[in-house]
Amino acid sequence: MRALTVQPGVAGSLAVEDVEDPRPGPGELLVDGLAVGICGTDKEIAAGEYGWAPPGAQRLVLGHESLGRVREAAAGSGFDPGDLVVGVVRRPDPVPCGACAHGAFDMCRNGEYTERGIKQLHGYASQSWSLAPDYAVRLSPDLGDVGVLVEPTSVVAKAWAEIEAIGNRSWFEPERVLVTGAGPIGLLAAMLGRQRGLDVHVLDQVRNGPKPDLVADLGATYHCEGFDAAVAGGRPDVVIEATGAAPLVLDAMEATAAYGIVCLTGVSTPGRSVSVDAGALNRSIVLENDVVFGSVNANLRHYGLAAEALAAGDPGWLARLTSRRVPLESFAEAFEERDGDVKVVLDLQ
Repeated sequence: MRALTVQPGVAGSLAVEDVEDPRPGPGELLVDGLAVGICGTDKEIAAGEYGWAPPGAQRLVLGHESLGRVREAAAGSGFDPGDLVVGVVRRPDPVPCGACAHGAFDMCRNGEYTERGIKQLHGYASQSWSLAPDYAVRLSPDLGDVGVLVEPTSVVAKAWAEIEAIGNRSWFEPERVLVTGAGPIGLLAAMLGRQRGLDVHVLDQVRNGPKPDLVADLGATYHCEGFDAAVAGGRPDVVIEATGAAPLVLDAMEATAAYGIVCLTGVSTPGRSVSVDAGALNRSIVLENDVVFGSVNANLRHYGLAAEALAAGDPGWLARLTSRRVPLESFAEAFEERDGDVKVVLDLQ
């Protein structure tokens, strides 16, 4: 079968090549790959910044934003041939740590987890793959191609679950939400905010292209005049930061309403210095009982929440998040930066 592979740590090593067909273990599903989404993580691995091949291998099958259809399922697996499925990315460490032992492998404490398409496990960018039922999520057939958005939606489903858990330490009825960044994570975070009936504001830099309309069609407010303008109408109760841009991270920490919550989902580039009055920032956070926390990855529960959120979404709006569908053999086009892109998807069939 054909698969998109990379030699981790070697820039420019992406290639589509023939690899061995999957050999499902006892009880595992055999799945025909339909599509994988391409995100910043994939581009960083392709650039040689990180990534780990499976033990004994030099190359890694890329792809963690999966969508497939079950070809073969063992009796008692809970799945049937024809089921639309997504594979969970992370696997718990073999030790395991306390978090992994309790199913919270997204919170692994010792770093010995593995991840498909990223760390020591082949990913989903192949024409077929095997999958343990415990790490498979069945989707509504109505989702169709939109199902490839489950993995990024799981990230924001977790973020919202954490926000609500933190907020419930006290009376918590948030009204205003600011999302910084209108990429796939930011737009999906905004969608989940609107599903909660909140007044959602989205800040990004671009003035043209699909993003302003996507935000408006959610019933949210789009801002492109800078952070101060985005919060001029009122300080947000919740900020979901999805850019990793250091100035925005600091602005978010300083801008919330009393006992506000800032969730950081963007990964910052190290080595960039920003001047900040740390004393004033600390004083504000302490005196207002604010919370700032980071969130990444997701466990099986969050994938289920993501599938539910997508099923409740507007199919037409969700379909518009995919800017381009690129055939597997034309993979290089999927890694190009183009104006107007939101989500680029590799078609595996």
